[in-house]
Amino acid sequence: MHIALECSLTGEVHDPTQLQGLSRAGKPLLARYDLNSLKKQISPEILRRRTERSMWRFHEVLPVNSPGEAVSLGEGLTPLLTCKPRGPFNDFRDLLVKDESFNPTQSFKARGMSAAITRAAAMGVTTVALPSAGNAAGAATAYAARAGMKCIIFVPEDTPPANILESACGGAQVCLVNGLISDCGRLCRAACDRFGWFDLSTLKEPFRIEGKKTMGYELAFDLADHRCSSSLQLPDVILYPTGGGTGLIGMWKAFDEMETLGWIGPERPRMVVVQAEGCAPIVKAFHEGATSAPMFPHAHTIAAGLRVPAAVGDFIMLDILRTSRGTAMTVTDGELMQGVEELARYQGFHCAPEGGAIWIAARRLKDAGWIRHDETVVLFNTGAAVKYNHLLKCENALKLDHNDPRTLDALALACP
Repeated sequence: MHIALECSLTGEVHDPTQLQGLSRAGKPLLARYDLNSLKKQISPEILRRRTERSMWRFHEVLPVNSPGEAVSLGEGLTPLLTCKPRGPFNDFRDLLVKDESFNPTQSFKARGMSAAITRAAAMGVTTVALPSAGNAAGAATAYAARAGMKCIIFVPEDTPPANILESACGGAQVCLVNGLISDCGRLCRAACDRFGWFDLSTLKEPFRIEGKKTMGYELAFDLADHRCSSSLQLPDVILYPTGGGTGLIGMWKAFDEMETLGWIGPERPRMVVVQAEGCAPIVKAFHEGATSAPMFPHAHTIAAGLRVPAAVGDFIMLDILRTSRGTAMTVTDGELMQGVEELARYQGFHCAPEGGAIWIAARRLKDAGWIRHDETVVLFNTGAAVKYNHLLKCENALKLDHNDPRTLDALALACP
């Protein structure tokens, strides 16, 4: 394993044999591999022949020497699903959903935590801590348990109950904080400094992004299969629900790595950041032409994964959007829950509110002509709706009396 750690702002190299957080400039560190040497060792054809049923089939570009070193629960290799042309989906010719709810902890966070915990364990870490809006907490708990580590989670007290129970059940020490994830982050940093725990916060250690980037690698293989091609493919547009933005940054990193490996050309998808109207720091900064995104005031949304009022990787995301000729937009809480319902009703996808948000955004961009009819569009559903059962409604359940002879008449009226 030959890894260099570079500051994402200055390019300064940091020692990969030591535990690292942010760079000396206070920015995320990015892992760099000897890709020119790897060109001679791996190819798409070699990877297609592998039987490893997890993201670790890409282990040469991950922080291990072999997949056997990974702390894994079988994360990755999630399906790329075709949307059927019915109802509001009729206007799209080639609309696909990369469904991350199929991961072991039912969200894309499993990928990042598998990589981060793998590297932390190799470095001798025994206790990890992090702030979370929900899904990262459950994933960190599961992978820490798999590695035999202790895990301390700081979450807002109104975090979805499913995430809190998931973490508590897995043996984590759950700390409910009367504030936002930014407040959880400050408390977590102070605790790590005092007690010597390793901080797994988003982009404040180098390897969660490495797990997330495998979404980009997989997408290229998935789309080649979708198009019955032996050559790796990228879509025209990718819509991504964005809180901390690790997945967006990771995928872009994967595309650059694949180009260096000679697997794809320089073409890139137009990247779209989707945030909630009540918490949209990246959207606001993008449309104001800014290069960084200040703390978003009074952040609020029912989509816990989108309630991130400030992101340490803000400048990287904004650069990706502009380089890719992408855009950024918001949806309301009402709209994103409408998106959840439409994805379930017309496609059978049980998506989290974050997934509902990107579908609504895709519709609006299509109606505005920003997305063309002939373009291939990929939506990333980052988690499962079951984590948000407290938000879902059950208005069409029919109560039946099995002893009542009129029951079938009532059923006929309800199901014409």
